[in-house]
Amino acid sequence: MKLIKRFRRRKQSIDMNHFLLVGLGNIGRQYFDTRHNIGFYIMDYIAQENQLEFNSSKLGFVAQWNFKGRKVFLLKPTTFMNRSGRSVNYWLKKKKIHLQNTLIMTDELQLPFGKIRVRAKGSSGGHNGLNSIEEYIGSKNYNRLRFGIGSKDPIGNKVAYVLGQWHDEEQKKIDVLLPQCFEMAKYFVLHGVSKTMNHFN
Repeated sequence: MKLIKRFRRRKQSIDMNHFLLVGLGNIGRQYFDTRHNIGFYIMDYIAQENQLEFNSSKLGFVAQWNFKGRKVFLLKPTTFMNRSGRSVNYWLKKKKIHLQNTLIMTDELQLPFGKIRVRAKGSSGGHNGLNSIEEYIGSKNYNRLRFGIGSKDPIGNKVAYVLGQWHDEEQKKIDVLLPQCFEMAKYFVLHGVSKTMNHFN
């Protein structure tokens, strides 16, 4: 009986070679080209570059990427933005992934458009997806890649702005910026968040 218990504990232990990359967004065609869905854009780009396919699973679309001895799971939550934490928390537990091996990719209204920053912790800044993640995991100490969507123009209705579609010029620049996000994700998996911040920020 003791042997069985020890085996179960080992089986449930965290695997430090497992990683979770999460792109935040809203499901549905009406949200596809919106600023709030940049996390989905990044996930789709990474999957495309590695010839991966997303499969519909519990609380998300999931793909698996084997990268230099690491097992990396790509997640696009299907819970809608406001409930993103439910999906993230579920997959962290299901795949036994340490929080430090998780990178949340999201839009950031407080950064100018096209600025990309990696942070190891901090406030949600009122972002509903990040608020939900903090609620479910009980911590603000999680890694995030922040993709700036801020505008120099006055933003009257912030909800309308983040749920608005990209301008043509923005879309052209996104196609150039997605490879940079991919490089940052790879560096994070190989070297961790501190070195990623030092190298790219």
